[in-house]
Amino acid sequence: MLANVLLAIVKLVAGLVGHAYALVADAVESLADIIGSAVIWGGLRVAALPPSERHPYGYGKAEPLAGLAVACIIASAGIGIAVKAVNEIITPHHAPAPFTLGVLLGVIVVKEVLFRVVRRAAKRTGSNAVAADAVHHRADAITSVAAGIGIGVALIGGPGWEPADDWAALVAAAIIIWNAWSIAKPSLRELLDAQAPAVSMEAARVAAGVAGVRRVEKSRARKSGMGEWIDMHVWVDPAMSVRAAHGVAHAVKDAVKAALPTVRDVLIHVEPDADPHPGAGSDISVDRSTPRADQRP
Repeated sequence: MLANVLLAIVKLVAGLVGHAYALVADAVESLADIIGSAVIWGGLRVAALPPSERHPYGYGKAEPLAGLAVACIIASAGIGIAVKAVNEIITPHHAPAPFTLGVLLGVIVVKEVLFRVVRRAAKRTGSNAVAADAVHHRADAITSVAAGIGIGVALIGGPGWEPADDWAALVAAAIIIWNAWSIAKPSLRELLDAQAPAVSMEAARVAAGVAGVRRVEKSRARKSGMGEWIDMHVWVDPAMSVRAAHGVAHAVKDAVKAALPTVRDVLIHVEPDADPHPGAGSDISVDRSTPRADQRP
């Protein structure tokens, strides 16, 4: 956030003094970065709160909500930049100053460094909101490249080429809006409890190796914040006592949570297995079909 504050000030002053609207547009992008980072920081703080009686599943959804809010902020900034760029294209103005290219070069380097640092944090935490912030830094670097190209064309082309800077701002606006959509998609998927296939399949594989489990089906995982919640059906010996089946369910839960540290909880539904040939191989695929009549409890 501090880096974005400094970048926004430098780009805004350089853009106004150097008559480079693409640089001013880039400054607006950095201001959106500041607001976005603050929103994500707040969302992460809420998402990290422990479950309560009113919210037994925790506050993980605050994270994708923050990501969605950031996407809306970025899209609004992109639309505003596009409108202003069109206005600048049809209004005669001075060519940008050469020193603005040096400012943009420094901005690109800083933004690329920020992208790599934040992306590393996103991979470490598994946070979609932090990953969105990383993508935003990379998009900001790309818009700075676009601005640099526009300013370069305006300077090299001379009189009559001044609008090249504004066309670059328009391209930057399109990139910003596309970036907003790319940030919104994973947040929307998480809010709508989309399946997390890699986690569900790995959980099913671990569960299939637990003693007493004959088959695993309907393994489903959904992401909430920086963790996953899993539901699965496990088939056991139909002659097994309720106490023993309960013990198997707990063993499955413990094994999955030990193998997948990001899993917050595992809900196990125990089914009696009517297969006369147990041990022929566990089905660990994600099966969403209705069980056969002889498989129903």
